[in-house]
Amino acid sequence: MGIQLMFFCALCIAISNLCMRRSIDAGGTSKAYLMVQLTLSFLIMLLLNPVRTGNYTWDTSMALFGLAGGILLACVMGFLGKALENGPPGLSVALLSCSSVMPILMLVLLFGARFGFYYTLWNALGSVLVITGICWAGWDMNEIANRRKWVLFVSLTFFSHVAYLVFLSWRGLFFSFAGEPGLGLNITAEGSMTQWFMPMIFLSAALIQTYLFFSKEKRAPKRSEVVYGAFGSVANGLGAFLMMRSIEVSTSVEHAMIFPIFSVTLILGCNLWGKFLYKEAVNWKANALCIGGILVGMIDWKVIFN
Repeated sequence: MGIQLMFFCALCIAISNLCMRRSIDAGGTSKAYLMVQLTLSFLIMLLLNPVRTGNYTWDTSMALFGLAGGILLACVMGFLGKALENGPPGLSVALLSCSSVMPILMLVLLFGARFGFYYTLWNALGSVLVITGICWAGWDMNEIANRRKWVLFVSLTFFSHVAYLVFLSWRGLFFSFAGEPGLGLNITAEGSMTQWFMPMIFLSAALIQTYLFFSKEKRAPKRSEVVYGAFGSVANGLGAFLMMRSIEVSTSVEHAMIFPIFSVTLILGCNLWGKFLYKEAVNWKANALCIGGILVGMIDWKVIFN
């Protein structure tokens, strides 16, 4: 179930990215779009979490935990924006996607098999194929004008995204192993079941993005930015909800590959709308290599060989 949820999560985020592209094509900016999208995504999270479940119980520890996650999310978006300004968009996004193979390594080191995290040689081989395919698909041979700044910001994007994905997985452990020692924080079983974690992530990120927008651009959002931001918020909010559910219900076999599946599906989705709506060239061989990497990492080869 975790794999299927992450697949649909990636499709939602691909639609959200299309909305951003449409907003920029209409003369908007990424800062304005993200401010509108994140603010409305906060409202979507309220509907999908406390309102949907009817659970309005408040836990300060979990709420603060969510606010911290929002800071990480805002860092990912801010650093990615700087990387796109100083270097090739395709390679910048590709390297961001490559970070999806890192969380499982961190989770194995931090929590280990006791909490359902393990990593096999086949997972590693599949991850290498995914990274190769992603970089091949996003490779841009144009000269990078400001290479030093681009390397700095793309590196910050990479590591902040790894931290954000690990953070979400950490939250999932409190849902599955509430009250057990070794999780690093003392959050009760009742606190782990509260529904304010995801809304607080988007509230924090929205406040930061709002500050950045008004401090830099000092204007009201355009109509196109609001319209596309509203549509994007629905897709983004649903995607974030599905990602969190995928993390919570994934089995130990699925843990190693759910984030690579997210990245590969996201790239495929964006390639499809880029091909059919913008007539962009797509490296299908690189996409096939990514899919092959996913299959290598997911299949239980011991069962097949035996």
